[in-house]
Amino acid sequence: MSAPRTPEEALAFLARLNPSGIKLGLERVLEALDALGHPEQRFRVLHVAGTNGKGSTCAFAATALQAAGHRVGLYTSPHLVRINERIRVDGEDISDEEFGRAILDVLERYPSAVSEPMTYFEFGTLVALWHFARVGVDVVVLEVGLGGRLDATNAARPTVTAITPVSFDHMEYLGHTLGAIAGEKAGILKPGVPCVVSAQEPEALESIEVKARALSVPLWVEGRDFSAELQSDGSLSYRGPTWRLEGLRPSLRGPHQRQNAAVALACLEALDAHGVRVSTEAARAGVGSARWPGRLEEVGERPIVLMDGAHNPAGVAVLLASLRALYSGRPVHCVFGVVADKDRGPMMRALFPACASVQLTPLDTPRSLAPEAYLDEARALVSDVTAWPDVDAALAEARRRAGADGIVLCTGSLFLVGMVRARTRGP
Repeated sequence: MSAPRTPEEALAFLARLNPSGIKLGLERVLEALDALGHPEQRFRVLHVAGTNGKGSTCAFAATALQAAGHRVGLYTSPHLVRINERIRVDGEDISDEEFGRAILDVLERYPSAVSEPMTYFEFGTLVALWHFARVGVDVVVLEVGLGGRLDATNAARPTVTAITPVSFDHMEYLGHTLGAIAGEKAGILKPGVPCVVSAQEPEALESIEVKARALSVPLWVEGRDFSAELQSDGSLSYRGPTWRLEGLRPSLRGPHQRQNAAVALACLEALDAHGVRVSTEAARAGVGSARWPGRLEEVGERPIVLMDGAHNPAGVAVLLASLRALYSGRPVHCVFGVVADKDRGPMMRALFPACASVQLTPLDTPRSLAPEAYLDEARALVSDVTAWPDVDAALAEARRRAGADGIVLCTGSLFLVGMVRARTRGP
């Protein structure tokens, strides 16, 4: 692979790296950051791990930090439509020109990335950290890609860390028990750096607490140190170590956003106590105005097309609770696609019986599982199920069956959400 010379060639270089490649370990990233002059040390960091809810929590926190007057970098993954979505400053995606220039800068200082290509995620993380330092952000909200301990983002040195709910996902990399998975997520903990922890299953919380004690990490645990309670008028009431906020109305939909908002608010409170000033007014504004596409996102009407990136059993359970709360009594016609390495069985067994029909579709990724490979499994769970050659045919059939009053639900993978989003509303 030859070294790119223009921003356009630089973007093409990134595209040629395998988006599905996973290589856990920090050695290459640490070596590269040293060559880059340690851009990750030029701003404060909120580092967020967990299985579900990371993105929403990051969105709430980043929006509030911006409302507090900080210049804010936000690094998340995966993207839905364009990779530019992963790197944002003050809510704006990085432009193609800036992206290309940042790639060239990184390759100039670390040419080994050309001769010995890194993974897509490793290299993207380097580019993000370089860009954030170059444009002079004050604070970065950094979402873990996979796990935590060996994730490329763990090269950063945070001011505050957070762990959202831990459940079963990526077991081939993280372990086959909740305790093992939580231990990998808790790998982001740093000596003495406070960590905000959502309510967890006892096995997961115990694993996090063991790690925290070993590193003298102050833990703020949901239900013990902070909480957000639903009030009779539909608003939330937050109680933290020092903050008290009433009448909160999260901009992101679904009953699970109560927990995500609570974790974000606790993170903001911890940041404020450690030198990143955030007023309660800014925190309220962040919770009330954050956007996070592809999670219970509606487009169109008659029928409504609902996109949600649930891609593991815990995510599907949250999705089903949201469907009951927001669309009770309306028939659901599901467009479903899944990657081959996901534990599809528990997802399907929970979701498909709640659907009036299911349209199976392939995904635009080499990791896609062909619909025909699990059609018989699906037929055992719902009588009206069809395998389609592409998402356009599956979406058209689901719309036809939903008519004016049904719901077209597109779920199973964020790859699918991105495909549908590009077709229904663009980037």
